[in-house]
Amino acid sequence: MPALSSTEYITLVESAFSAEGLLARNTSHFQPRSGQTEMALAVAKTMENGGSLVVEAGTGVGKTFAYLVPALLSGERVLLSTATKALQDQLFSRDLPQLVKVFKLPLKIALLKGRSSYLCQQRLQTHAREHNLSDKSSIKTLTLVREWAKSTQTGDLAELGGLEERSALWPLITSSRENCLGSQCPEHKACFVNSARKQALSADIVVINHHLFFADLAVKESGMAELLPSVRVVIFDEAHQLNETGTQFLGEQLSIAQLLDLVRDILASGLTTAAGLCDWQTICSDFEKSVRDFRLCIGNQAGSTRLRWTESVPEGIAPNEWQECLDALHSAFTKASEALDTVSELAPEFPRLSERVSKAEQTLKHFAAPPKGDQVRWVELGQMARLVEAPLDIAIVVQEKMLGLKSDQTNLQNPLTVQKTVQDEHLNGSETTDQSTSEYVHLPRSWIFTSATLGNDDTLSWFTKPCGLESSQILQVQSPFDYPNQALLYIPKAMVKPSDPNHSLEVTELAKEIIGRLGGRTLILTTTNRAMKSIGDALSAYYGENSGFGDIEVLIQGQLPKRFLMDRFRSTTENFTSSDESIRPKGCVLVATASFWEGFDVPGDALQAVIIDKLPFPPPGDPLVEARCNRIEREGGSAFNEYSVPEVAVALKQGAGRLIRRESDTGVLVICDSRLMTTGYGRKLIRSLPPMRHEEQLHELLGFLEKINIPTL
Repeated sequence: MPALSSTEYITLVESAFSAEGLLARNTSHFQPRSGQTEMALAVAKTMENGGSLVVEAGTGVGKTFAYLVPALLSGERVLLSTATKALQDQLFSRDLPQLVKVFKLPLKIALLKGRSSYLCQQRLQTHAREHNLSDKSSIKTLTLVREWAKSTQTGDLAELGGLEERSALWPLITSSRENCLGSQCPEHKACFVNSARKQALSADIVVINHHLFFADLAVKESGMAELLPSVRVVIFDEAHQLNETGTQFLGEQLSIAQLLDLVRDILASGLTTAAGLCDWQTICSDFEKSVRDFRLCIGNQAGSTRLRWTESVPEGIAPNEWQECLDALHSAFTKASEALDTVSELAPEFPRLSERVSKAEQTLKHFAAPPKGDQVRWVELGQMARLVEAPLDIAIVVQEKMLGLKSDQTNLQNPLTVQKTVQDEHLNGSETTDQSTSEYVHLPRSWIFTSATLGNDDTLSWFTKPCGLESSQILQVQSPFDYPNQALLYIPKAMVKPSDPNHSLEVTELAKEIIGRLGGRTLILTTTNRAMKSIGDALSAYYGENSGFGDIEVLIQGQLPKRFLMDRFRSTTENFTSSDESIRPKGCVLVATASFWEGFDVPGDALQAVIIDKLPFPPPGDPLVEARCNRIEREGGSAFNEYSVPEVAVALKQGAGRLIRRESDTGVLVICDSRLMTTGYGRKLIRSLPPMRHEEQLHELLGFLEKINIPTL
């Protein structure tokens, strides 16, 4: 069969989503949606013609299939990039295999994560020792890792349940770009990272994540940098995180954790391979002291905050103390380098350690000089501090390195000669053949960007402007859900203002009313850790074992890893097997902030209320926020209207999106912030939310809860 023409390809994509198509005949719960078909056709046309397409697809559209089906049928090699490892694993393990089977396509699919996702056998042997671990849990887990390492085929640590990325064990058993020994490593041939990359290089569809994409784009590292030149189509799902992820990798960073890891690795390698040739204990002890003194100099503010850094020294730090710490670090770098140079020929890790010391010293010198260009600099405080310098956005990088645009260009100028293979497939259920045709074509790259939430205006400027995609084709596909009948938006008119000290108390009292009516099944999203703790502790006490509400479990972010909290919340109704639909077990209450505003998917009866304590404005003292606002003001714009309000709108849409996940879901969205009703921007924010029925009276809320509530045990 000859290669499909553009018209034939578009027709095949459209027919796949029809009521009689392969998806309807071979996948459960599929039903034709006009919005999904519209998106799929737009994606297919962009793949055929090149260029960039930005798609905001509301919850329930089915955007995953809408880009996967055109990608699989295109005959192109495709990169799929996600924001989270969870979606990576879902695409690779569930969605792609399902569609490959449905369409009977002989395609090879590969999963490629960053180095830190894979077990490093060399570091497991050299650095993972019980004496390097301070807690019994990590020591116990180390035994499990060693046993698992004997049988794993991929080395992907996601296979190993019970190992959290925050574990002290993690950096001891994984490599980074800085400490990887490359071809000098004794385990090079058996390296899981190399194996994953080899599979990716020969695959038709490669699933990566945004972090890996930008890390390799920034450093030109092997891996994705080898993949990109041979790939004409790149698709970004969860694209709303693209700008924030990109800025992390397009600047400079130096962390206390990075320096302490370096000290630990020098000591371990020195004592293991070159004991007695240098006084490794003294060198590393002095090095570690200089790092910890530097951390003390930066400060110990509670929580994770950012220090402004507009002058030569970060805000609030004495210049003389700062300089003394820098001098001590430079002295430690020098002593470590001299020691490593004397043993450089003994083992491959010593030259690599020397390079890491040199790189760290160069980065520290960079931070000693004023920032250049449109960069913002700050000190990130938390458990481990970081010096950070980043661009305000990724627009220039996207335009020049990805889209091939220069400042004087208005059209895409990034042609790429690739081998395009079209599988000889009849999409009418006939048997697959092994034949294929290949031809060289000269087409520009195709870039697809999609998410459920990308802005609050018709041009999706919240996303397109900082990402340099203002000239892209824009498509907005509305959710198919019947929001006016499935959901209610309640804004308590009489509640005190968010600035009032009693606000969290009143949110808690309203939450009790809702939780009592629903028997749990409530997600409470807060904008601060303080509010989360206040509301969470109050609800935990109220629904404690001795309160008579022991069957309602209150979960608080931070008590358990996110994955366990999500699984526990979902399990309430998923594990219910009674045939009597008139009864249901009572559910959970989850009080959370930050990451739970998105990526928390609970379809069904386990979640029927989402309560948001107040409008999620960007933190006013954040140096990056301030720098972005200052730039808007310098250009004659309004930082509040052009930055702050769109940020709130996107965050609100993300939070609201947790409530209704499928056509049969019902629930209430409660936003405890009167500014939505008393300000012009508040009313604009309401219009940006899904078109739910809107009420301000408590009796209307309670009546709707009574209507949707499923009787509980």
